[in-house]
Amino acid sequence: MARKLRVLVPGLSLHVIHRGNNRGSTFQDDRDYEWFMAILRKTVARYEVSLHAYALMPNHYHLLVTPTDGSALPHAMKALGVRYVGYYNRKYGRSGTLWGGRYRAFHIEDEQYWLTCLRYIEQNPVRAGMVRSPEEYPWSSYRAHALGKAPSWLTAHSVYLALGADAQQRQSAYRAICDPFLSETDLADQRLDAAGTP
Repeated sequence: MARKLRVLVPGLSLHVIHRGNNRGSTFQDDRDYEWFMAILRKTVARYEVSLHAYALMPNHYHLLVTPTDGSALPHAMKALGVRYVGYYNRKYGRSGTLWGGRYRAFHIEDEQYWLTCLRYIEQNPVRAGMVRSPEEYPWSSYRAHALGKAPSWLTAHSVYLALGADAQQRQSAYRAICDPFLSETDLADQRLDAAGTP
């Protein structure tokens, strides 16, 4: 059976998820995370994919990206997978696939859903019980959005930039959005308040 074609719209953000084969481990120590991040940074730059957010979990990862054209993301994901699997297999004396099939990519078509995805991705370690608060987890982009510790290779999205007139306002608004008791309705209201909409 032929694979279903992906329809990727240039300039439209996507939530990307890739899981380990049989939900097995894909990262075993800090060096694995560091290698993956190094490969990811080079790959998205090479294929002109804007990386807005990420969370690397022990057996999967999440990315929030915006590709520049329809082929940018597939090329980037292939290069990322090949290079990282090569590293991982050499290090752990294994062979074969590491990932459980192809990555999944979900279109993000409106601003509220974009913020929902950002919050979902960066709260992943908390929901998994790995940390008590998202700023404790070193392998996500939460600190960039909530605390201003953004590396140069992470691209701020217009939806995030609209949360405030300056960096401090944006960080404060985002920390409020990440309140674990905030409902989706409250999230929409919070975004409107941050944008100064009556």
